[in-house]
Amino acid sequence: MLGNSESTQTQTVDGLNLPEHATAQIDASLLDINKPIEIQNFINNQFESLSEGIDILSPRSNSKIGTLPDSTVEDLDRAIEAAKIAFETWSKTSREIRSKLLKTVANLIRDKYFETFCWAESLDTGKPIDTCRLVDIPRVIKNFEFFSNYILNWYPDSSLTLDVEGQESFQFESRQPIGVAGLVTPWNLPAYLLSWKIAPCLAAGNTCVCKPSEVTSLTAYLLCKVIQEAGIPSGVVNMVFGYGYKLGDHLTSHADVPVVSFTGGTETGKRVAASAAPLFKKLSLELGGKNPSLIFDDCDFDQAVQTSLRAAFSNQGQICLCCSRIYVQDTIYDKFVAKFVEGVKNEWKIGDPWTKGTKVGSVVSQVHKEKILSLIQLGRDEGGEILIGGDDSNSLASDLKEGYFINPTVIVGLDPTKSKLLQTEIFGPVVTINKFSTEEEAIKYANNTRYGLTSSVWTENGKRARRVAAAIKSGMVWVNCWMVRNMQASFGGSKDSGIGREGGTHSLSFYTELKSVTLKD
Repeated sequence: MLGNSESTQTQTVDGLNLPEHATAQIDASLLDINKPIEIQNFINNQFESLSEGIDILSPRSNSKIGTLPDSTVEDLDRAIEAAKIAFETWSKTSREIRSKLLKTVANLIRDKYFETFCWAESLDTGKPIDTCRLVDIPRVIKNFEFFSNYILNWYPDSSLTLDVEGQESFQFESRQPIGVAGLVTPWNLPAYLLSWKIAPCLAAGNTCVCKPSEVTSLTAYLLCKVIQEAGIPSGVVNMVFGYGYKLGDHLTSHADVPVVSFTGGTETGKRVAASAAPLFKKLSLELGGKNPSLIFDDCDFDQAVQTSLRAAFSNQGQICLCCSRIYVQDTIYDKFVAKFVEGVKNEWKIGDPWTKGTKVGSVVSQVHKEKILSLIQLGRDEGGEILIGGDDSNSLASDLKEGYFINPTVIVGLDPTKSKLLQTEIFGPVVTINKFSTEEEAIKYANNTRYGLTSSVWTENGKRARRVAAAIKSGMVWVNCWMVRNMQASFGGSKDSGIGREGGTHSLSFYTELKSVTLKD
């Protein structure tokens, strides 16, 4: 683990300064940091280089660290064909074998490559190395472990005897794998969300073609190496890297890809739905959110403040589940705002992602940084008051001055019924705080958006908690907590936050087709 007293000597790799202790923790067989990174497509169990490449920039320092393929639809077609052929064998593989292979992937990451994945994720996304160690990579391991076990005990099959007009028949239902799944994942939780799709897809007996975000592809590439080492057969997992605008429509509309699972922005989700609809594909869309947190005056105040800070600024606010709209009952509003701003000032400030204790790293790209800053300006234009943050100034080391850092920002005073900012997903370290008087007003404000992913309610009154949770139009509600999840529980939203559910039986049902068979003597 990193420590504050560790050496600060660095080793330069293609313009990027890596801490000396990182070189000892990174497994060179998986990621050779002594030369520029070259991400390669993974098709039919083979790694392929392309002459055309896309620069990979470190969000921490804006330094070039390597390249990834600028793939074509022809590359995608070869990956789909490989997955289609592999499905014929993989779909007939026993649950026990599939489970064992998924568990091998989990064990390799945990026991052999954990630090390599952590450093790669931090390098590629700009998020703190602590976050990668505590959240992202442990969850990757858990995703593979969970579905490797869950598939062994998942028996949705059913049977019954029918007696129709005196003639007895036997009917049974079973679930069967479907075919090639197109898995499209975003840049904010690259390894976390990719494994969340691959694990149930393979557990259910499907094969897949994955299209990770071109912004953060490094851990997806490393995962291909682990999948190869684990012995998963050729063609079962294929990874094609490159620009979404070149590859996305082709993958989601391809006739040989009957299943599409997409996580990303709502507008892109609409295009995915439009391309998939004519072929009646099975479709899962986990899209954006503008999640509210309702703070009633009978809450556990200190816990509400601390958790609201985490819900606002974890992963630099770049999680679809972040609660970026906070509504506080007027009787405790001033007290809450003061304590919240104090927490930002003392605990949630930007720092070097590679320094132990940093909670807020850089956002993912220069383009995204500029988008966030423009939305902060929108808040100003709408009459909002910025209590802290609102800019990209910092006192970080000189080699980080070009990084994509934004100070955690708190905005108050926006009109809760008219503000465009309160309707817009920012996906950054920006939170708004408004006051409400009554329970009915709080619910009205919470529902005043096109999104419906999740929400958080803070009250010690159990009846109120149940009333408010029932009235909020979102797929998930947390009461007196945030991001507390059982992986068997449903995950997904309503309204413009998507369609379908993931998690446990919901995931395995999505990746299988229900068949009913009736036998008559």
